[in-house]
Amino acid sequence: MKTEVIVIGAGGHAKVCIELLQAQGDTVACCVGNPDSPDTCVGIPVLKSDDHLSALFNEGYRRAFVAIGANAVRNKLAAKATALGFTLVNAVSPAATVSPSARLGAGVAVMAGAVINAEATIADLCIVNTGATIDHDCILGQAVHIAPQCALAGNVQVGDLSFIGVGSKIIPQIRIGESSMVGAGSVVISNVGSAVTVVGVPAKALNKF
Repeated sequence: MKTEVIVIGAGGHAKVCIELLQAQGDTVACCVGNPDSPDTCVGIPVLKSDDHLSALFNEGYRRAFVAIGANAVRNKLAAKATALGFTLVNAVSPAATVSPSARLGAGVAVMAGAVINAEATIADLCIVNTGATIDHDCILGQAVHIAPQCALAGNVQVGDLSFIGVGSKIIPQIRIGESSMVGAGSVVISNVGSAVTVVGVPAKALNKF
């Protein structure tokens, strides 16, 4: 079995994730992109079709990381990779602070400057982006994306596939449903349902303005 990591994705998010993987001591063999992808991604060769995944598995590669920022697409590609037999690895920056009591799933990205505090739970395929803080006892569902410089206070729960926009703040004990979006710079002081977009200070649903 080959120990190098296959990165699925070849865009800007992949650039960051490749450098995270390298910083934690992993070697990236190649990226798997789409037909419009560049030939290389921060110096890593790019194969321009998801169809290459099965061939790479047959060549002995077993470790993969899905470096796609869009939650639903990341979730779909991860399912495809794991169905082929790949194991999803994590990409955690040495410049992040992760509590020893925090629980991280598989395929998780934790960027530089991020802080994940005591007994937080970070499910599979989550992104905790640059400088974001996840305080004690928070629960992030599958394929959640916490954008740069967000701050989640203690006991916040974010449902599967939801996105918290850059610089947003969420007060303690808030519940956010699945597939919802919090607009950039919002301050969330009340619970948010599923499949809802909220924006503003305080955050309100778009259809209620």
